[in-house]
Amino acid sequence: MEQRLAEQFQYYFPGNTDEVRLFFAPGRVNLIGEHTDYNGGFVFPAALSIGTYMAVRKRQDGIYRLKSENFSQDVTVDANQPIVFNDADDWANYPKGILLQLQKSRISLSGADVFYHGNIPNGAGLSSSASVGMVSGFAFSAIENSEVDMLELAKLCQRMENEFIGVNSGIMDQFAVGFGKRNEAVFLNCQTYEYEMIPLEIEGYKLVITNTNKRRGLADSKYNERRSQCEQGLEVIQQHLKDIEALGELTPLHFKKVEQYIEDEVIKRRVRHVVTEDDRVHKAVAALENRDITAFGLYMNESHLSLRDDYEVTGTELDTLFDLQKEQPGCIGTRMTGAGFGGCTISIVKEEQVEDFKENVAGRYTEKTGLVPDFYVCEIGDGVKELNGVKR
Repeated sequence: MEQRLAEQFQYYFPGNTDEVRLFFAPGRVNLIGEHTDYNGGFVFPAALSIGTYMAVRKRQDGIYRLKSENFSQDVTVDANQPIVFNDADDWANYPKGILLQLQKSRISLSGADVFYHGNIPNGAGLSSSASVGMVSGFAFSAIENSEVDMLELAKLCQRMENEFIGVNSGIMDQFAVGFGKRNEAVFLNCQTYEYEMIPLEIEGYKLVITNTNKRRGLADSKYNERRSQCEQGLEVIQQHLKDIEALGELTPLHFKKVEQYIEDEVIKRRVRHVVTEDDRVHKAVAALENRDITAFGLYMNESHLSLRDDYEVTGTELDTLFDLQKEQPGCIGTRMTGAGFGGCTISIVKEEQVEDFKENVAGRYTEKTGLVPDFYVCEIGDGVKELNGVKR
């Protein structure tokens, strides 16, 4: 992949090959802890071995020429002019937004020729946007010899999505893409940024991602609406629990004491999901540390049901996959992962039964939905990094 990336860059941007640098940022899958990050709660994501590759060669005129193998638009950005969002620029708004954030952080923008190649399915809920954002921020600062602290880089990329793209995402995606390590998952407190790397020891099992192939744009989904509903619930709770700053601080016992004050039943269900999901994350991580992978799988199933019934972010396609997958021999846990409204499920399946799992689920899913799913038997990889050792 690295050799091919360098060759493609040279095809589109002929010139000095010695100055071309290669970077990579993974996608991420969240094992459990959904829609809790922007509520100051707990999550348990892991970086994937698939992601976004980026080849870049520095310029000196403030011009950024952006090209992607995955999209038709070629976009040129002049850092000497105001950087603004433009619908016509589509995917390139992500690196554009990163350039603006770096500019605000007083990092020099000398210009660059840039080529991207991604092997994450877009719109599938595996954080292709965070992958593009993080690899761009990491690379653009690196070529300026202005290394950014990884947590600050994650926050910068989150601000880009919030302020430039218009999606009120939490910190989980960027954090997992930045701090991920091979065969480990990140147990993260999204309120304090305290985290612990937990070995993902599931010997004899495989993580299987299933893409519904129902596309959904995160900004166009009800993601922002759910965030607003949680904020409304928090306002009610704070009238009775003065010390609570985020829903992620609520224990199930806290919630039992105050749920009577939330008169709107929809708001109450949204809050209940956040509280119970945080509790499930703690229990699931404890089960993994105790090598009880069966219990971990059961918590995954419970997570999906909560996302379906209380948070209402699943939909026909994800629920169809869930119902089919949880009944398959060898599948000990499955759930939607990502924002929902389409995208993917993540399942834990016995290694010797993965092929039967894929075949059985695919046929019945297509019968029920008319869609053909894609499967990825995924490996857990490292976070954003510069790639070395390429012969250019």
